[in-house]
Amino acid sequence: MWLKIVIVVLFIALVISLFSGLFFLMQDRGTTMRTWQSLKVRLIIATLLMGFLFYGVFTGKLGSKAPWDQRYLDSGKAVLQTP
Repeated sequence: MWLKIVIVVLFIALVISLFSGLFFLMQDRGTTMRTWQSLKVRLIIATLLMGFLFYGVFTGKLGSKAPWDQRYLDSGKAVLQTP
């Protein structure tokens, strides 16, 4: 459960960093380095987010319950409906 919370927090931080970069771009008009610093922070957050996603998928803590996922069909939890 902690992994999902970390992923949601990182995603929210990524969106906040995106809008702060837009604000700095419009406010400063290229006179300061705040836009670049926001980009650096956003890149670090995105890297951490991808790292946690890969960790969750490869360790099995995150999975897919999509109807087309073969592992979900093989587990016996899927109910196939025919028209």
